[in-house]
Amino acid sequence: MGLTVPRAIGGAVDRNRIKRRLRDLFRRRRDAFGDCDIVLNPRRTILKASPADLERALGKVMERSKK
Repeated sequence: MGLTVPRAIGGAVDRNRIKRRLRDLFRRRRDAFGDCDIVLNPRRTILKASPADLERALGKVMERSKK
């Protein structure tokens, strides 16, 4: 998995928090992705997203990657 979190999203603290949250979600669901490469490029709305929202969004990405 690759992450690109642009400066436009926020300061370094916010960007690092986003990366930690996404990496943790990915680690917990790594087996569901199978054998594929993925790059995530989150938008500013991720700063206000709840953990459940992130989980749902990652699930959608997983579904799209299987096609």
